[in-house]
Amino acid sequence: MILRRLWGKRDQSHQAEQASTRPEPSHAQTESAIWDMLQQDWTCASGHQRSGKPMDLCADAPDVWTGERRAEPNSALRFDEDCLTEDFCVLKEASQTNFIIRAVMEFPIAGTQESWGFGCWTTLSEENFDKYVDGFNAGVYPEEAPWFGWLCNRLMPIFTDSYPLALAVCPRQDRQRPKLLVRDEEDPLGVYQKDGLPPSVLLEIFQHYGFGPRVN
Repeated sequence: MILRRLWGKRDQSHQAEQASTRPEPSHAQTESAIWDMLQQDWTCASGHQRSGKPMDLCADAPDVWTGERRAEPNSALRFDEDCLTEDFCVLKEASQTNFIIRAVMEFPIAGTQESWGFGCWTTLSEENFDKYVDGFNAGVYPEEAPWFGWLCNRLMPIFTDSYPLALAVCPRQDRQRPKLLVRDEEDPLGVYQKDGLPPSVLLEIFQHYGFGPRVN
């Protein structure tokens, strides 16, 4: 009995020694584990059940919109006052009118073949806004260079700055919302679009907005 206890203690000590010398998982292994977790079922902080491929997130209005955040139908678009519809926004100021549309910014997920989308809003010139509205129902746009726009939403916690971020606005056929590309590839969002969004950063985004896995 005593020998068994001694050998048992020795085994436990040996196991503890092995555990203390076990190498830490690599960065790639950690990112892979987080990505695997994000593809499983989980309960988010708000109590809702999430499952499958990580969901895209979207902003229901531009950050500068101060009115009611319930969007009107697109058919209610008007230019004589502030207006927010499902895909269009008009903001009137004393000296100018701002024209804004709903679009999507896509990011490849680093280390995977998947991508993730942030539904957000971008400004357009009046000329390009008119082109977008005219082609919206048919989903057909002329082949031309991408339009210029300014990003109208922050993406917390990776894009917290209030400075305007220049975008290439790429209209897409068949009524797909335009794709947004960050013009400055050295900007953090531009780097993530080019090199991929790490799963750990995607998890941070979900956690900030209350959609991350609940921590007990």
